[in-house]
Amino acid sequence: MFGLFKSPPFDDAQLGELQRSGGLWRGSIGALDGTRVPLAISGSRKEPDAQALRAAREVAGRFAGWRPIIEKALFDHYQPYAEALADDDSPADGCPATPLARASEVWPLVTLVYVAVTPLDDALTTELGYMTSWDEEHTLGARFQGDSFVELCGSVLPP
Repeated sequence: MFGLFKSPPFDDAQLGELQRSGGLWRGSIGALDGTRVPLAISGSRKEPDAQALRAAREVAGRFAGWRPIIEKALFDHYQPYAEALADDDSPADGCPATPLARASEVWPLVTLVYVAVTPLDDALTTELGYMTSWDEEHTLGARFQGDSFVELCGSVLPP
C-alpha cells in the first residue's frame, strides 16, 4: 500500500538514477578524484527541480573556478587549529606535523563527502560538504549560489 506514495526513480543522462528519499532526490556524483559521493537535489514528488538538476550537472565544470575560493576558506578555517597542532607533540592521524604554509596545501587533508543542491534563504545553493583532518567533529559546507561564494559553514549536517 505504501508503494502507491513512493516516487518512481528519475533517470538523468549525466547524473544517473535519482531516488526520492527524505524530501530530496538522491544519487551520487563523480568527485574530481574519480570517486563518487552522495548527491542530494531538491524537487517535487514527481521529479527533481529543473534548476537544481542543471546546477548539479554543472558542479564538475564549475569546480575549477571554485577551487581557489574553497581552499582559501578551508585554510582560513584551519588557521585557529594550526597553533594547537604545532604545540601538540602527537597530532591526530592525518594532521600535518608542521603547520600548512599555503592554502593550496589543504587538499590532502580534506575529503569531499557530499554535494547538495537545495534552496537556502530562497536561493538555490550548491553545497560541497568536506571532512577535514584538523576538525574531526564537524562537516564543513562550502556554499555557492551560481558562481558566487556565500560562505564556508563550519558545522553542517549531510542532507
